[in-house]
Amino acid sequence: MAQTKQKPAKTKQQPQPRKSYSGLLLALLVAAFSVLLAIFFGPWSNGSLYSTTNLNETPRPYNVVDIPGKGKGVIATRDITRGELLYKESPLFIVPSQISIPPAELMGKILPTLSKSQRAALFNLSYVRLPPNLSKADHDHDAQLALAITQTNGISAGTRGVGVFPNVSRLNHGCSRAFNAVYNWREKEQKLVVHAIRPIKEGQEILTAYFDTRRPRRERRAYLQEHYDFHCTCAVCSMPDVVSEVSDDRLSQMQNMQNELAQWAQGKIEGDKAIHLINEIWWVGSLEGYWSQRGRLAADAATVALSHSE
Repeated sequence: MAQTKQKPAKTKQQPQPRKSYSGLLLALLVAAFSVLLAIFFGPWSNGSLYSTTNLNETPRPYNVVDIPGKGKGVIATRDITRGELLYKESPLFIVPSQISIPPAELMGKILPTLSKSQRAALFNLSYVRLPPNLSKADHDHDAQLALAITQTNGISAGTRGVGVFPNVSRLNHGCSRAFNAVYNWREKEQKLVVHAIRPIKEGQEILTAYFDTRRPRRERRAYLQEHYDFHCTCAVCSMPDVVSEVSDDRLSQMQNMQNELAQWAQGKIEGDKAIHLINEIWWVGSLEGYWSQRGRLAADAATVALSHSE
């Protein structure tokens, strides 16, 4: 009898288990809740995450004053707690992201819509990039001046474009951990709000950041000189060279890791790598005192964890 060859049994391949981050997500939620509790009940707290009490104060907890070498600036007139709402301001006007006429011509159409007090608030702001040969006798002088002011002081108003906010524009710039207030546009309210991100002492200047300062001092100063025509002497830029180099290295690390983290959305890195990068950015930011992006990092971590959960 011929021997029958037995066919090898087919081995059913087991599907590779999908990485789950549900445990990590729970840990993140617990950590976030702990942070909120610390803010709410910590020694710096005034009993609310975002206090609006100061907006009803007379006077408000800051004054706009002349500061040597800076022009105008905002000085705290009492201790301000972290999380306090300092400003809630509507724009004088908004320049759309896409326009079909020359910018100066658009400004010429906007100016007649402003009241006398609004025009005074606009023309009281600083500016750079004014055409060198512009004369007050020129028919478009006011439009060109308004354009220069808008280019210098304009702040993003979400999807609508760039707005001018005379009160918030009085805040001067600080790099890295030197700034103590941040602003963001609230689409639903159509207002710009400013919150303190760290305690501010009476007599201290309230500073915000005009751009992403996670770059070396040399690059920060060059950017500010080109776009705002001043040499930055904030507390971080004024540090001794040896100390500044350490700070620059941390800021560059944060930016490089942030760029790498962005690759997760493109499917170029795995979720565990993304979480590792978030942890590292958070840690280096803690060493640097750069806190303003922590909310964004926490949201990114939750997004990664949720997308990989079962």
